[in-house]
Amino acid sequence: MALNTDKNTKLYYSIKEVAGMIGVNESLLRYWEKEFPHLRPKTISTNNVRQYTEKDIEQIRLIYNLVKVRGFKLAAARKYLNENRGGLDRSNDVLETLMSVRDQLKLLKRQLESLT
Repeated sequence: MALNTDKNTKLYYSIKEVAGMIGVNESLLRYWEKEFPHLRPKTISTNNVRQYTEKDIEQIRLIYNLVKVRGFKLAAARKYLNENRGGLDRSNDVLETLMSVRDQLKLLKRQLESLT
C-alpha cells in the first residue's frame, strides 16, 4: 500500500463532499452509480456509507461533462464511455483547458471594454 505523502490529498471523500465538488445533488450521484457500471465507490457495509476515491471523482466529472455539458443521453454517455476509455480522458482535459482559456478571454475583453 502506497503512503500518502501529500497531507492535503484525502484518500476517500463522502458523497456530500463529491456532490459539492461537482455541483450536483447526492441523489444524482446515487442514480449515476446505477446507470454507469464503471462508477462503483467503496461502501462501508455497516451503514452503506460511500467512499469516493480520486479515480471515482474523475469518472463522475467525465459523466457530468458528457451528460450536463455536452447533452448526451445516459445510454449514449454509457456507450461513449465504454468505447472511448482512453480518448475520453484526453478530450476532457482539452475541454477543461478550452473552457479556462474562454474564461480568461472573457475577463480580458471586459477589462479592455472598461478602458474605453
